[in-house]
Amino acid sequence: MESNLNRMINQTLRHPLSGQLSKYTNVMKGWQYRWFTVDAKTGFLSYYLCDSSAVGDDIAPSPHVLANTPRGQVQLAGAVVYPSDEDSRTFSIACASGDTVKLRANDARARQEWVDGLRAVVESHTKAMDISNSSPLPARELLAASDAMVSARQALFLTEQCNASLARAIENIDCASFLPTDPDLLLLKAISTASTQCLHQCLGLLQRHQEINQPSAEITPTSIIPVTYQ
Repeated sequence: MESNLNRMINQTLRHPLSGQLSKYTNVMKGWQYRWFTVDAKTGFLSYYLCDSSAVGDDIAPSPHVLANTPRGQVQLAGAVVYPSDEDSRTFSIACASGDTVKLRANDARARQEWVDGLRAVVESHTKAMDISNSSPLPARELLAASDAMVSARQALFLTEQCNASLARAIENIDCASFLPTDPDLLLLKAISTASTQCLHQCLGLLQRHQEINQPSAEITPTSIIPVTYQ
């Protein structure tokens, strides 16, 4: 019987995940429309500039734009994909390199489709990367180590959710004794965010350690590449 993961992967291979999403660039530029495509075979999420006339219409860029080098790429192996609590359209990709990409779909249904599709590709390539790493450990211990990495990613996902909930609760606090600008609350928010980022970086270091210990120094499709923010 086909598992949910295999069914999702096969569906992504037959009908590649692509479409227009808003990408958070920076505080100055804010949200920018980009055309995103997912290559389920290589495990990369690529994005391109949108034609100005097609912004917001979910129309693919012209063929010559897609034939060029992508504006940026995100490696999905080892990443964590999680929906945001701030609204029903936003979600983020926490990459194994330590970078985070914040995206926004047109509606809640589109966000769920992207999250499900990306998670399937993430899981597939993360497992392939774990299996490809040679190790002197016995098979049982190697499997346990792989399961531990999966558990760590899930724990990080829950931590990201809790951190977002805490930040939102502090910003929306309605109490006579405290204000959102209370120094203690601001310190708590800062410590929570810094701790979450630290855990994210630690997981990224573990992921890199796995790749460094591969027997071959050749660059593979699951090698970490830098994420560009444009």
